[in-house]
Amino acid sequence: MRLDDLDRKILIELQTDASQSLDEIAKTVGSSKTPVWNRIRKLKDAGIIGETVAHLDPDALGFEACFFVLIRTSEHDAAWQSAFLSALQGRAEVQEAHRLAGDIDYILKVRVKNARAYDAFYQSLISEVKVHNVTALLSMQEIKSTTRLPL
Repeated sequence: MRLDDLDRKILIELQTDASQSLDEIAKTVGSSKTPVWNRIRKLKDAGIIGETVAHLDPDALGFEACFFVLIRTSEHDAAWQSAFLSALQGRAEVQEAHRLAGDIDYILKVRVKNARAYDAFYQSLISEVKVHNVTALLSMQEIKSTTRLPL
């Protein structure tokens, strides 16, 4: 789907605050309510707009520890990968997981309440899947975090 200027303006508004009313979005982007609603529907149907969620404050909810977990594995076959991905999908602590090129095979972003909770996560993960090397890096301060794309 090709995006025009109106589509981009709508997407920027939704990235800023998806709880805005159609009237508010239409006014901001210089259009009327019906065309904005039709555009949003088409953007959803095209898969450009995914699920709409509320962003929760992890610190306010007691999830004060954010670890970036670097994983190296000596296993690269399909069975291991399937078991590893299944293990990650079942763990709510894992906010992000990426397969990488280079010396590190995977990086995980893990959000937990404290170091003990991380250790429990770690022990559980390594009991389920074999990994060669795990390095955990504790984030001391989150400097920037966004889900916004530079449209």
